[in-house]
Amino acid sequence: MPLDTAYMITALVTMFVVVDPIAIAPLFVALTPGMTAARRRRIAWRACLISGIVLLLFIFTGETVLRFIGISMPAFRVAGGILLFITALDMLFERRTKRREDRAEEDEHDDPSVFPLAIPLIAGPGAIASVILLTSEKPGVEGLLTVSVITLLVLVVMALTLQASSYLERVISKTVITVITRLLGMLLAALSVQFVLDGLRAYSFGAAPT
Repeated sequence: MPLDTAYMITALVTMFVVVDPIAIAPLFVALTPGMTAARRRRIAWRACLISGIVLLLFIFTGETVLRFIGISMPAFRVAGGILLFITALDMLFERRTKRREDRAEEDEHDDPSVFPLAIPLIAGPGAIASVILLTSEKPGVEGLLTVSVITLLVLVVMALTLQASSYLERVISKTVITVITRLLGMLLAALSVQFVLDGLRAYSFGAAPT
């Protein structure tokens, strides 16, 4: 079975931008003040494991759940695209980082791995919408496996980034993080518009949604 390179790149870029390990790293430091490196490592991997389970659940059952409650995939593509576009605007104008920081301050715990790290900072509405949209773009085993592997890969990168967050915070300035976030926001905005166009095209030119 030949690999769809374009689809893999789209899935990788979408998940990396939405999950955004670079932006969450400083919040991880703020949520784990004074903790040892070993404890931070456990919290990082636990958070990524839990968020991985949540996202895999939506990868394999999300479309079935939508069908059960009567929502067509074209409608979800349009709604998901709009949601991702709002996320992109937040990234471009730095509202997303500020909101995450406020949420982290409000929900500070001794062990923040489940909440707010895994849910909703990592496996948030944007990530859930993204995995459902991506699997719907390529129905079948290939789409499920591709999105699953890429999601897990991004979460491994997330865990490694969180482990190195203290070092990254010293090396990467806030200005650099802001520039990267805005560039990724532009990319996500374009991808979200494409999702909306695909959904509208399915209604206008394709067969009736099922």
